[in-house]
Amino acid sequence: MLLWILDNLTAFSTDALTACGKITPRAALAAGVSFLAAVLLGPRWIAWLGGRFCEPIKSDSPDIARLHRGKQYTPTMGGLFVVAAILAAVLLFGDLNNIYLWPTLFVVVGLTLIGIVDDVVKIRSEKKGISARRKLAAQLAVAVVAAVWLYHLQASVPDGLLLHVPLAGTPISLGWWFVPLAVLAIVGSSNAVNLADGLDGLAGGCLLAAAAAMTGLIYAAGHAQWAAYLGVPRIPQAGEMTVLAGAMIGGVLGFLWFNCHPAQVFLGNTGSLPLGGLLGVLAVIARQELLLVVIAGVFVVEALSVIVQVGYFKWRRRRLLRCAPLHHHFQLLGWAENKIVVRFWIAAALCALVGTASLKLGTSDGPPKVAETIGKEAPNHPAGKCVFQEPRMARTIAN
Repeated sequence: MLLWILDNLTAFSTDALTACGKITPRAALAAGVSFLAAVLLGPRWIAWLGGRFCEPIKSDSPDIARLHRGKQYTPTMGGLFVVAAILAAVLLFGDLNNIYLWPTLFVVVGLTLIGIVDDVVKIRSEKKGISARRKLAAQLAVAVVAAVWLYHLQASVPDGLLLHVPLAGTPISLGWWFVPLAVLAIVGSSNAVNLADGLDGLAGGCLLAAAAAMTGLIYAAGHAQWAAYLGVPRIPQAGEMTVLAGAMIGGVLGFLWFNCHPAQVFLGNTGSLPLGGLLGVLAVIARQELLLVVIAGVFVVEALSVIVQVGYFKWRRRRLLRCAPLHHHFQLLGWAENKIVVRFWIAAALCALVGTASLKLGTSDGPPKVAETIGKEAPNHPAGKCVFQEPRMARTIAN
């Protein structure tokens, strides 16, 4: 909407108004509006959810059920107002003509609907939600559609099907392997965040660290000079996803306002599935699926702890950890909930720092190289051969 307003105020345009149309100011505005929407509307959402959807304690571990007994009347499905805040901010400040916006929003909305159904079944029945097979099948359906959609968008981009390998100088060309890798990144990230959502503020704080790192990566991928400087695949128009990433950061911050211990509301699958999926989509667009494993290291370890626990139990008929996911293991060791959460936040911040720092390792230091810019050449310009960009392209590609 902001871009439409600026386009229709050309007669009154000033340098300040023009600057507002660039990506970084719009991302900051999206983060601010998303945060305020979550904080200001949160109490009403929580009151509405509290009368209808309270968290049932259905853990297989009697000890975990005992520790969490006091949380059974806490409203859940708080992801509803987080996703709503993100969508509102994107519609206000995003470029609705951007080619990557709609497949990304398709994933967010699709996984939100799956999460709603899963949470409602868990609350309204004795089940723990829809069956694991049905939930995974629904997630795969959403991810496959998005992956094929993104493949056709990026197949025409020179670096669109390249996989950036951390610490390696040469990326890998994927071809059609782009699709299964994208599906794995979206579904894996979605489920990993869902598994980590077990303590007050845990998933939200770790999401902030991973989202902040991914915001920098997606901006660099869409910026010609920074992509050349960091040696990452250059994806035109990917920088617009910075606005969506900023909205995600603002929305999660607003949610943490109410989710810090003792939590007034839980994220639920309604929020953890789409936020994790959004993290995966951003990595796919930026061509950083492998780096996502490092940046989202806490979520990866949480997911691996469940896989290892199940596999070890089937093999040896005993548990390797006291309980999985990993944060429950530390709970049963006697760690206070706040201590676990803060230490996991620290680990998430370190993972994000290591992931972003690894971009520059193995590349030569020096000033950013000026990559080819999309536009119209003007060879007779007094400053020499230069490029004039179309107004909208200048906003969405260069910043």
